[in-house]
Amino acid sequence: MKDLDAEKKIAVLIDAENAQHSVLGAVLSELSKHGHLIVKKAYGDWSSNHLKNWKQPLNELAINPVQQFSYTQGKNSSDAAMIIDAMDLLYSGNFDAFALVSSDSDFTKLASRLKEAQIYVFGVGEKKTPIAFRNACDDFISTEVLKAPEEEKPDPLPSASSTPSKGDRKSKNELRGDTRLVNILRNTVSEYEDDDGWAQLASCGHLIKKQYPDFDPRNYGYRTLSSLIEATDLFDMERRQMDSDAVQVVFVRDKKRNS
Repeated sequence: MKDLDAEKKIAVLIDAENAQHSVLGAVLSELSKHGHLIVKKAYGDWSSNHLKNWKQPLNELAINPVQQFSYTQGKNSSDAAMIIDAMDLLYSGNFDAFALVSSDSDFTKLASRLKEAQIYVFGVGEKKTPIAFRNACDDFISTEVLKAPEEEKPDPLPSASSTPSKGDRKSKNELRGDTRLVNILRNTVSEYEDDDGWAQLASCGHLIKKQYPDFDPRNYGYRTLSSLIEATDLFDMERRQMDSDAVQVVFVRDKKRNS
């Protein structure tokens, strides 16, 4: 049973005007891995034809719809309602994290304000979401990498020598040709490497997330950072038993260091 006191208490706020109802189940499933979803609200003008398909998923997922009429043509009044609610929830002091589900850059300032209050901010949206909003969050999750809960299968972790089973998984050559990715990985490993060039993978992962909130191995077709790094074949990887701890710790080293 989950210890709710030890988990993040998360408020999920959904901008229905700039989100997809088809991914709501997958979004909530992903967020629930990070904490307990206390509040789930979706904002929109529910009298609009544009949102007619939202009723069923909102009911099934117990998401509270908040009605906001569009008073002016072409203006999204739901943004203001969502921001006001977010500030009310912030001042209640009951939440450790907020999840802002939207692909709209208008929530950049809200994400920054929440972080200033030392609240952890998840952003959830499509890959087209402007970089300003993505970087304003502590963790940005692209909806394209999410699967519905019933579609998830416990596949074995991919290795560099395995044949990709998904069409969107990047090959070794494609990964190596991605200059941004290679620089991110190499610079992070060099930041934590010891005298022999080895760096603890977990530390590297934390730093990458701080520097690049929208970084996600699933964007490249891999489930974990370790499987992504292994697939590049640019790093040595070693699993070590630390003292009496039963858990193995993964270390990585840039092969370029020894060439």
